[in-house]
Parts: sequence; C-alpha cells; structure tokens
Amino acid sequence: MTEHRVRMQNNEIFTDEHEAMRKTVRKFAESLAPHSEEWDEAGIFPREVFKQAGDLGLLGIRHGEDVGGLGLDWWYTTCYAEELVHSHNAGVNMALMVQSDMATPIINEIGSDEVKAEFLAPAVAGEKIAALGVSEPGGGSDVAAIRCTARRDGDDYVINGQKLWITNGTRADFVTLAVRTGGEGFGGISFVVCPTDVKGFHVGKKLKKIGNKASDTAELFFEDVRIPVRYRLGEENHGFYHIMTNFQGERLVGSIGTVAGMEMAVRDAIRYGEERKAFGRPLTKFQVWRHKLVEHITGIEAARRLTYFAVDRFMKNPMEATREITMAKLFAGDLAQKVLYDCMQLHGGFGYVTEYPVSRAWTDVRLITIGGGTSEIMKEILVKLENL
Repeated sequence: MTEHRVRMQNNEIFTDEHEAMRKTVRKFAESLAPHSEEWDEAGIFPREVFKQAGDLGLLGIRHGEDVGGLGLDWWYTTCYAEELVHSHNAGVNMALMVQSDMATPIINEIGSDEVKAEFLAPAVAGEKIAALGVSEPGGGSDVAAIRCTARRDGDDYVINGQKLWITNGTRADFVTLAVRTGGEGFGGISFVVCPTDVKGFHVGKKLKKIGNKASDTAELFFEDVRIPVRYRLGEENHGFYHIMTNFQGERLVGSIGTVAGMEMAVRDAIRYGEERKAFGRPLTKFQVWRHKLVEHITGIEAARRLTYFAVDRFMKNPMEATREITMAKLFAGDLAQKVLYDCMQLHGGFGYVTEYPVSRAWTDVRLITIGGGTSEIMKEILVKLENL
C-alpha cells in the first residue's frame, strides 16, 4: 500500500526544510523501534535516549538558540510529533515530549537567564531530564484545586505537598512545578523550578500503568523542600496564565501525535489485511473491512485538518486557539479509540499478543482521552466557549 492512499502530502504547508526534519526524526524513531517491547516490559528506557534526541536538536525545536535550541516554529514541532510515532512506543514518545514541549517551554518563555543556563540548556541537550509537576491527587485539569504550597522564607521558598501522575518522575533532575504561593483560586499560583537532589524531595512510588509502559510515572512528595526564590518563573501569583498556555501546547502535541498514530495503525492494518487470507481471499477484499478502513481514513484526514488549523491558530495567538485545540484533542482522542479497536480486531489473535505493535498501540491510545484534560473536560470547555 502506498502512503498517499492514506495521507495527503500537504505540500502547501511543509517545505524541504520541514521534510529534512521529518527524515531526521523518522530515522531516530526507527532506531528505537526494535527495543519497544523490551522497554515496555522493563517499564523504562535508557537515559541515553534523551541525549540522542538532544544531540539531534529535538528537545529544543522552538527554544532559543542561546540555550542550544533550534529557534523554529510549531510546524517543525508538528513534523517531530508526527514522525516520532515510528518508534512504535508511545511511552518513549511521551517522555521525550514532556521534556521538549511540556516541562521546558515555560522556562524558555519566562525563565531568567540564570535559570535557563542552569536548567534549560542541559535539558535541551538531553543532559538533564525534566518533569512537569501540575497534577495532584485532588486536582489535575482543575488548576484552582492545587494545594502544593511554596511559602516565602527570606530568599527561599519552602515547598510542601504532593504531585501525582508525573511523567519522568522517577528520574527527573528537575521539576517545573506549579505551586500555591498566594490565597485560594487561580490568582495564587506560581511556577518554580525544583531540583530533585534537594533535601525533602522524594519519589513515593513508580506507578504501574496499562499503557505507555516505557515512560516512568510517579507520585512526588515535597517535605520542607527549600529552593532559592530566583528559581521562580515569572511573577509570583501569576502562574495560572502560563499553566493554561502550557495546557494548550500539551493538548496540541497530543493531538498531532494521535493523528499520526492512527494513520500508522491503519496503514499497518491494510498491509496486514492484504497478506492475511480468510476463506481464500485477503481480509481487505471483504466489504466489512474495506468500508471500516475508508471510514477511518476519512476521519483521520478530518482530524488532521482540524489539528493543522489549530496549529495555525496557536502560532498566531496562543490564547485565541483554545476552541480549535480543544476540538482537535476531543475529536482525535475519541476517534482513535475506534480506529485502534478496529485495527486490532482486523489482526485477530495476532493483535492480542504484545509482539505486534497494534496491541500496544491499542492500550497506549487510551491515555489521550484522559491525559492533558479528559474528553469530558474538553466538552465542558467547549460548552463555555459556545455559550451553551
């Protein structure tokens, strides 16, 4: 099956420079693929993968050249997110994207030169691993429910609290941390960078997940952790805006990767269906499968166009792209559940064993309707935006 049967070439968007980025990322991702099952079983992947990604510039695509980044735009990030799926390991992809697109963008945007040099530059190089600490046992998407506190004590903040569902949490060198520095509600939240080698920080446990197994996910505890005030990002009590912008970027890369993952799954399913025979003919010659596949190809193209529109809006004005990004995540996430179910079903018994990538993709894709804001939260956001 030729690729253009599933995917339009999008030459009106991507240039030769973008295609060069694609080739770089795909070669890197394909080098990881042979280890996918092994790393899922281990529940973690080698730290050196971060360094490999850093050496290729993939951990700082949009970050400034002053910290070793490439200084490029969201269309290059789109190429990165789309091609990374060739690793056949959503856990590795998520861990890398937390580093490149969730834990470090805010440091790049509002961190001091000193903080950038100490934390961002080595993260872009893949020499330090970053985590994002927003979610807590009592609040994930509900930012107003954050209870982890940072109390000012002279030139230090003293941090107390807990974070949960933290990707890269067991081995992060620092956490970009949302903390409560003021009163209740949205107005009392700040961002700080917290190193993990400080007294009072510890990892509670590594969480076992049904999917994305190669990414380490942890609960983190802060007990009278002291960090200098200079590690704060931006103004005190002004972190809510940055959390919301960060959420948009997180949801956008999630949508891009999900669309690319669906495309790969359908392409692999067609290839398998052309070779696998039942009652003397290939599975793809049965109308039931041909119809399902073209329905999914249509849905994937619709999801891609919606996601690209969201990318364009986000580049022009991040705070005016909430509607499109929310729609893209909701639509792509819910569609992916149906696409991966059918792709796995077409494989029959082979789809139920872990040596086939489709089995792992089926469990991995469940996260997109939960992480970064559940589908239900996405609908509530859209209800408000549509004034319903």
